[in-house]
Amino acid sequence: MLRRIATKWVLTVLAAVLVPFLGFAWYVDGQNAERHWETVRYYLLTMAGETAARIDDEVGERLADVETWTRTTPITSWTIADWDGREAGFRPTLEATFDRVVAGGRGWDLILAVNARGELVVSNSVDSRGERFDAAVLAGLARDYRRQSWFQQALRGEVVLVDHHASDLLPPRVDVGVPHPENFHVGFAMPVRDPANPDLVVGAVYALLNWSHVQNRVLRKVRPRVPGDGQQDIYGSSYTWLWASDGDTILAHPNTALYGRRVSEPPIDLPQLAAAARANDWGMYPEYKFQGRWKNAAFKHCASTDAGGFGWVVGVGIDNDDTYATVNRLRSVLWGATAIVLAIVVVFTIFVARRTTRPIVELKKHTQRVAAGDLDARVVVESQDELGDLGRAFNDMTAELKESRTRLIKAEKDAAWREMARQVAHEIKNPLTPVLLSANLLERARREKSPEFDTIFDRTIDLIRRQVENMRKIAADFSAFAGARKVNPERVDLRRVVDETVELNMAWARELKIAVEVSGEPAHVWADAAELRRVLINLVSNAFEAMPSGGTLSIAISRSADAGAGSRVVLEVQDSGVGLSDTVRARLFEPYFTTRSHGTGLGLAISRRIVEELGGTIALDARTDGHGTVARVTLPEHTTETRA
Repeated sequence: MLRRIATKWVLTVLAAVLVPFLGFAWYVDGQNAERHWETVRYYLLTMAGETAARIDDEVGERLADVETWTRTTPITSWTIADWDGREAGFRPTLEATFDRVVAGGRGWDLILAVNARGELVVSNSVDSRGERFDAAVLAGLARDYRRQSWFQQALRGEVVLVDHHASDLLPPRVDVGVPHPENFHVGFAMPVRDPANPDLVVGAVYALLNWSHVQNRVLRKVRPRVPGDGQQDIYGSSYTWLWASDGDTILAHPNTALYGRRVSEPPIDLPQLAAAARANDWGMYPEYKFQGRWKNAAFKHCASTDAGGFGWVVGVGIDNDDTYATVNRLRSVLWGATAIVLAIVVVFTIFVARRTTRPIVELKKHTQRVAAGDLDARVVVESQDELGDLGRAFNDMTAELKESRTRLIKAEKDAAWREMARQVAHEIKNPLTPVLLSANLLERARREKSPEFDTIFDRTIDLIRRQVENMRKIAADFSAFAGARKVNPERVDLRRVVDETVELNMAWARELKIAVEVSGEPAHVWADAAELRRVLINLVSNAFEAMPSGGTLSIAISRSADAGAGSRVVLEVQDSGVGLSDTVRARLFEPYFTTRSHGTGLGLAISRRIVEELGGTIALDARTDGHGTVARVTLPEHTTETRA
């Protein structure tokens, strides 16, 4: 049963779909819960940070307001300072200013201007609703402020922040039997200085900000909405609170009955939260249970008193039930969709497997025939779907393979013959050039009846014989091209090979007016002398062709120590020609690449092959003076210790 392709395919597809899909569903479920929690955590931390920033901004703005009344506007100092009774004329103006500020709806309840003797000079006469104070309220404000700590600090030139408290300067605004935000204030006191003598403090301005402004406006929360049924607000249970700088005393909370309660003591009894708030400036509280619900919350410290703030601790919390409600709904949808999809996949896989496996089996049989070399195999196509296209493509492929094999065999034969012809022509051309020049020199010597004719004749005949022998060797090498080349390595004196090569090309050098310089001591390498001579002839010929208007050819032999490889012989052939660009020099060893209008471009490629077979390297570099090219050949040195 398991040997059938259809059965294996059904099982494979089921395994390939079922296991990953179930794993994916499990992974998505876990990731969804984790990511959702990360979203909630990010929300809590962000809201805590933004709320703390709003509080710091609000405190800064309130301080700026008080500073405006005391420093920017000179009327305050004129009203408070003693001007022999003339200051009384400024009091109505300052009182009207304070009334306008309090009635402006920014949360101010009271603004006092007190002179240096602790006497009330001016205050607002209306409340935040624009209604005038009762006479009893105004009478209660006319008191001695010298014992007030904020007044004493202000007279010393300090800016004073009075933390959350129930002020006795104003009667309670709301009488509900429980703490109410409108019955609490925070105070801001600032010294007033004499305009003529800024070092002299003539009084203070003290302002009370109603706590409801902090509770209802500054501690507001922004809840993101998540698309879904009914646009349910998953953060419906989140809320914000404010603790004192000790990280333990509640100053603001949706449940105002908790005002003044300590978090670490009953009935709240959550000391771990107070400890976390004291340990870090910003972070998450440990998960906790409050009023029967598990919750998570984040906190952020506001600016400290040293930084111009109250040092309050902002907290933002949320119920865990709300946190995971969306996750639970998504989990139900995910697993239900998984079950439906898997059922569809099983049915569809069985149907497709039965329909598909039959032509696949047939195609497999014909593929085996092609693999065995039968390129006449053809599949019978019975459908117009993708399997039919596959069958037609298979038939086209086998027909093309048959035709391509025929063309390839012919092309390989033609390419091999062309390659051999190019290399033979290139290798024979180099020896023929000095032969032709030497023959011309001999002819000119005979025509001019030179007294050295016999010597020239003998040298020319010797040169021709050697070059003919060299060409015979080339022909023998190419005749054995299909097999291994016959190489006769021996101990060769490199200096002697260089001298022979120079002598061979001397007539050509005189023709081009090229001065040839050879330096270096005899050095022996292990090589085939004819192969090595072929490399040198190629390098010298290239150097001559790079100097058509004459120049200098320098050939130097030296030794260098190569770490791990013993001593090596370095042969440098330098010309004073036009040189080569970096781009051209990088490609010169490629077969068939040449910078001349003639030649096949095989010389340097063959030379590199020969040198590498001898265990050496060959490279072309620019001369250090920028004029010409240096061909550098490095070969292992032969010594009696390395070769027998």
